[in-house]
Amino acid sequence: MSSESVDGHRKELSGAFDRWDVWRQDDNGNQFLVSSNLPHDAAQQQADELESHGHKQLYWIAPGRRDTA
Repeated sequence: MSSESVDGHRKELSGAFDRWDVWRQDDNGNQFLVSSNLPHDAAQQQADELESHGHKQLYWIAPGRRDTA
């Protein structure tokens, strides 16, 4: 997949969901919710900032859970 395709897909996804979560995976494979209920840009900015620290952890954003109530 080309980088243009990936960027287009990211833009498509970012508009499809209102709120986003930031996740972390440590070097043992354990996954933890870092932040939740953020706008896409804020979630991506936080994940990028955490990733820039150079630790072994992996950070990513995922669509937040929607309330069904």
